[in-house]
Amino acid sequence: MKSNTIAKYILYAVIFATGIFIGRTFYSGSPSAIEHAEDIEWTCSMHPQIRMPDNKNMCPLCAMDLIPVRIGSGGSDPDAVQMSEEAIALASIQTIIVNRSIPEKEIRLFGTINLNERLIRSQVSHVSGRIERLLVNTVGEAVSEGQTVATIYSPDLLNAQQELIQAKRLADVQPALHEAAREKLRLWRLSDEQIADIERSETVSPSVAIKANANGIVTARRIEQGDYVSQGSVLLDLADLSSVWAVFDAYEADLPFLKKGDTVKYTLQALPGRIFSDKISFIEPMLDRTTRTVKVRVETDNPHGELKPEMFANGEIKAVLHNSADTEIIVPKTAVLWTGRRSVVYVKLPDTEEPTFKLREIELGPSLGDAFVVLSGISEGEEIVARGAFVVDASAQLEGRLNMMHMEAIPTFHEDALLRVEAACGMCTTRIEDAAKAVPGVSSASYNLRARQLRVYFDASKTSLDVIGKAVADAGHDNALYRADDHVYAALHSCCLYRN
Repeated sequence: MKSNTIAKYILYAVIFATGIFIGRTFYSGSPSAIEHAEDIEWTCSMHPQIRMPDNKNMCPLCAMDLIPVRIGSGGSDPDAVQMSEEAIALASIQTIIVNRSIPEKEIRLFGTINLNERLIRSQVSHVSGRIERLLVNTVGEAVSEGQTVATIYSPDLLNAQQELIQAKRLADVQPALHEAAREKLRLWRLSDEQIADIERSETVSPSVAIKANANGIVTARRIEQGDYVSQGSVLLDLADLSSVWAVFDAYEADLPFLKKGDTVKYTLQALPGRIFSDKISFIEPMLDRTTRTVKVRVETDNPHGELKPEMFANGEIKAVLHNSADTEIIVPKTAVLWTGRRSVVYVKLPDTEEPTFKLREIELGPSLGDAFVVLSGISEGEEIVARGAFVVDASAQLEGRLNMMHMEAIPTFHEDALLRVEAACGMCTTRIEDAAKAVPGVSSASYNLRARQLRVYFDASKTSLDVIGKAVADAGHDNALYRADDHVYAALHSCCLYRN
């Protein structure tokens, strides 16, 4: 029993020794290789602006251990960032070739079926009197033109009929009086047949039938039986549903793509499987200040009354940007990064040994849903990052390259100059760039720690490279033009001391 226990411990010891041997054999060179690799710097995972040539010290801001980071050379362009093929594959970075196409957008619209306001009528009383009978008294009831909707007791009408009978007897002597009596009853909407019946029978009736003046559906009843009405009083509101309006809400961003005459296809929940298609007949000129939409109207025939007011409608329109050229440069939305008021993309530089990317500011046009029209900034045939632009930008930030968080507008009339500046870490990079940008006339300053080069864009009429070099030296950094004062240099943080 005791011998078995000893054998077990001996086996554990052999396994442990073998593991140590294998680890030393296959990993012993790794730390040294990392520490002495020419394309490796050390940074803090929490503070990527910290840059050290080795990992002998901890992060001066949070005291965390430093981690290695590969430095992309960017070729001859200090603002570009290089990434290996392996890194691109792991980050799922995809690029596309920029091309031109017709800017077409699929717009989704939501709205309702409304009454055609051109076909709304009011049924009025043409005489004064009391409603004796109301023959149409429910909302939604169908009415045909010429149908009797009500009868009215009217003393005025009774007097007018008596005047007609008297005038008929004197027609041979006073034909004008006879015609005036007939015309009075016509104005009260009595037909010629009714007038002829009165003349023939010489009997009068105090009641008159009110005939419907149009076909339609009763949308409102304004009177009750027994009410007194005056001439011109509205009895009923009628709406003809043989034609209706489909009214959609369109957002202001979609307005450049909409115009009168465009075809809209829409469906209704109440009529599944049916697709209606008609042209835009009107676009309201005023924008709703609350919803930020405008009303788009489509007029549709409705001979069978299937389309009923207040039905929900889902519309779709494939529209071409109506104020653009035949073709435009179009890029996917995933390619665009936003930095404040600017829009940027990463362009892949041609003729480089490793994939190299550089930030480029662009001017965006209208949105096409999942793409943008580009007005300026890139040309047809250039290659840009379509997916994974944030990963490329993160790599640029870690390497201290031009990135979306550190980008200045560079006017074309400014001069571009490089100045050798000594520094030791990422904190130095920020200090050098801030000192240079504080000089009036400097529009952009970008420091490359690995190359020890400060790239500046400045207006030569306002400043010079000599003034910029003096400002950087005053901040504590030796450069090709000036040496920093010893007292200023000594006041720098310990990680920023670069003199041997």
